Amino acid sequence: MADLKQTPLYEVYKEYGGKTIDFGGWALPVQFSSIKEEHEAVRTRAGLFDVSHMGEIEVKGEGALGYLQKMMTNDVSKIKDGGAQYTAMCYDDGGTVDDLLVYKIKDNDYLLVVNAANIEKDYEWLKQHGTDGVEINNISEHMAQLALQGPLAEGVLQRLTDNHSLSDIGFFKFQTEVNINGRHALVSRTGYTGEDGFEIYCDANDAVGIWKDILQEGEQDGVLPCGLGARDTLRFEANLALYGQELSTSISPIEAGIGFAVKVNKETPFIGQEVLKQQKEEGASRKMAGIEMIDRGIPRHGYKVFSGEEEIGEVTTGTQSPTLKKNVGLALLKKEFTSLDTEVQVEIRGKKVNAKVVPTPFYKRTK
Repeated sequence: MADLKQTPLYEVYKEYGGKTIDFGGWALPVQFSSIKEEHEAVRTRAGLFDVSHMGEIEVKGEGALGYLQKMMTNDVSKIKDGGAQYTAMCYDDGGTVDDLLVYKIKDNDYLLVVNAANIEKDYEWLKQHGTDGVEINNISEHMAQLALQGPLAEGVLQRLTDNHSLSDIGFFKFQTEVNINGRHALVSRTGYTGEDGFEIYCDANDAVGIWKDILQEGEQDGVLPCGLGARDTLRFEANLALYGQELSTSISPIEAGIGFAVKVNKETPFIGQEVLKQQKEEGASRKMAGIEMIDRGIPRHGYKVFSGEEEIGEVTTGTQSPTLKKNVGLALLKKEFTSLDTEVQVEIRGKKVNAKVVPTPFYKRTK
């Protein structure tokens, strides 16, 4: 693990029983107790994740808004101060550079949160299209990011926070300079689990202290440290796309099912707009669909999907859902095979196994 990138929390993983793996060149915990335990903790109580491998890029200057409008598929002009927006960056052919969050600190001052595996690629892409009056800075090394997710997240974090009422932070909103036991952080009501919760952006030097304080404070509530395994099963059940699986250079946001983040009629033209507009208006030839196994077997990423002898797509993510206790998956299929209850076959270890198309998300919180 010595040659892998490490987050500021790497040294404390062992203290909490973390089992570390190579995740895209990063040494990160796949689990601390078990994936199922951690998944259940987030769904019913709360769990704390180290997501400091994610990237942070500042975009500042008088030309920042116009520049971001050109680079992003969503309408950045709609973000108010203290607001966040989910969006994507695309190539001219509609393929996806990355999906990301844009935080508006104030006019001419934005923070982009990008996927860990794409930090350098995104930074180069942004700089390549840079214009006068725009300053672009990769500040990833100086920041850490923690995610406290689950129905008890607000109560636990509020007990450590004396200068802000967290209930005032609405969904996809944030506050800066939140005091967490003497350490300041940007706290947003966002996450990647399908549950209520917060993402905490702090100075890298403060990460260990905030991590330990939250777990100590949350012990009475059953808050668990959580790894990447539970993060993946949680986001998958909530039908939240993962770059490299549901999205890629060859999968557009429309095909991936995040067309809500593509505003093809905004005033400022953006990269990839023509292709994405055509896909939106005419329908893309491929579409992301939920599948549930009828016969035994678990659909895994990359498994081919058939209708009879015709290959119609492949699984992007699949597992046994810890919440539903069913073998389910997401699959990018030819659109004519994506109607609900359409029977398909997944090729598992050389054998075609029956499945059917089902609605997504597989899980949605009730409050």
